[in-house]
Amino acid sequence: IIPPRKNAKPWKPDTPGAIARNEALRASKRFGRTIWRRWSGYHRRSRVETKMHCVKLLGQRLMARDFDRQVAEFQVRVAVLNGFTTLGTPITEVVG
Repeated sequence: IIPPRKNAKPWKPDTPGAIARNEALRASKRFGRTIWRRWSGYHRRSRVETKMHCVKLLGQRLMARDFDRQVAEFQVRVAVLNGFTTLGTPITEVVG
């Protein structure tokens, strides 16, 4: 579930996906966005999406045709990303 906007209003219950969105909206307003993200697992999903974006920046497709070589090619990409991570991970802080 994508987090609703800060000024979000509940949807009518007959629209598709409205029940899940309205529940997320209620929980977000009741407990706060930070707690809702931890509770719903959104922070993990966001990190995975960001990491997959980084992997795709190294190339949209695997060039190798053989499965074992595809595995090796992907391992090389992951090693490159891990090398970038060891160079410096930004320190994020909550503002406000």
